[in-house]
Amino acid sequence: MSSGKVLLGVLAGVAVGATLGILFAPDKGSATRRKISDKGKDYADGIKEKFNELSETVSKRFEKVKGDAMNMAEKGKSKTNEYAEEIRSSVS
Repeated sequence: MSSGKVLLGVLAGVAVGATLGILFAPDKGSATRRKISDKGKDYADGIKEKFNELSETVSKRFEKVKGDAMNMAEKGKSKTNEYAEEIRSSVS
């Protein structure tokens, strides 16, 4: 089982547990609905924050790999030009 599925299961369990805890608390209906709404917003904000962190990490890694690939391509092009020049000079 992947760690992503485990994390999603844990988050779902926490959300269900918190919701059930609020529903069975001795409060007025309006207060209970407000608490559920507030908790939902908190969880949504947390998920958005984690997604943004993941997105930033992926973006940084992509840029690094892109830069490395460009450097390797430039080195390959340089070596090809060197070898072509050596072949031209040895043929002449």
